[in-house]
Parts: sequence; C-alpha cells; structure tokens
Amino acid sequence: MVKKQTKVDASGTDTSAHPPEEDVIKKTTEDSDKEMTDLTIKLQEKEKEAAENYDKYLRAVAELENYRKRAQREKADSIKYGNENLIRDILPHIDSLERALEHADASENFEAFKEGLKLVREQLLGCLEKHGVEKIDACGKEFDPNVHEAMLQVENDAHEHNRVVDELETGYLLHGRLLRPAKVSINKRTKQGEPDKKEQ
Repeated sequence: MVKKQTKVDASGTDTSAHPPEEDVIKKTTEDSDKEMTDLTIKLQEKEKEAAENYDKYLRAVAELENYRKRAQREKADSIKYGNENLIRDILPHIDSLERALEHADASENFEAFKEGLKLVREQLLGCLEKHGVEKIDACGKEFDPNVHEAMLQVENDAHEHNRVVDELETGYLLHGRLLRPAKVSINKRTKQGEPDKKEQ
C-alpha cells in the first residue's frame, strides 16, 4: 500500500493540495481581471468625457454660426439704415424748401425768396456739419491735389502761382476723409509772370 505524502510548509500548512504553480496562475489571473476591470472603467470614463467634449464642441460651433449670422444681419442693417439719423435731420429742411416754393407762388418779392433759399442752404450746411461734413475752403489757397481737382488753368496777376483762382464746385470732407474734391481753376504763371506755354 502506497502512502500519500503530504507537504507541509514552515507554518504547518499542507501545500500538497494546491501546488505553488497553481497559486501563481490564480493570482496572475485575478490581477489580470482586476486590471481589465480598471481599464474598462477608465475607458468608460474617457468615452463619457469624449461625448461631453463633443457635445460642447457642437454647441460652440452652433453658437459661432449664430453669431456669424447675427453679425451679418447687423452689418446689413447698418449699411441699409446707416444714414437714418442724417436723413431724419434733413427732412425738416426739405419741408422748409417746400414752404418757400409755396410762398414763391403767392409772392412776387424775389429778394425775400432769395433770402429764404440762403437761409435753407445755411440750415442744410449746419445739418451736414453736425454729421461730420465739412466744406473745403479752396479760393485763394495753394493748389492741393489731395483735396482739389484742377479743371482749368488761368493767368491772373492778382493771384500767386499755383493758387486757386475760382471754385467751380464745392468740395467736402467727411470726418476728415475726402468725400468730394473741390473742382477749381488754378493760376499758372512762369517766374517772369508770363504764361507757362508747356502747361497751357
């Protein structure tokens, strides 16, 4: 009869029932299962985080698109209605012109009509000045191609060379920027006071 041998470790535990190799395999499997569970939990957390970030991204894109459309509408409205205040301020002067015309039909006093038109003109210029429009003072000034447009060249002893002799059409600035150049005639003379034939 063969007697079964038992292995006892230092603490007196029988180790023959579970060989050390099986314990190592079992422990490794448990560690792998725990690591797999941890990785699965982390993966689920990252997937949730990615979904939240993607949702935030979609919201940001939608908000940006809405902002872009709103900015386009505001820009279009600004262009379309940008002169609203100016036009509103001009309307009373148009009313004044209409009243002056009605008066002209009923009155034969041309001087009064002329004075009325001058008054309306001054009111209109004041209205434009309020909105940043400024007349370019040209007559007697030195010719400046930045604000003057030479239409004629003349010889005039009363003016120095390259001076504006006459203003054919008034020029205007809008907040310092050229709105329309003043159309002018300029004096062109040689040093001796003779007309410059090359420039005539």
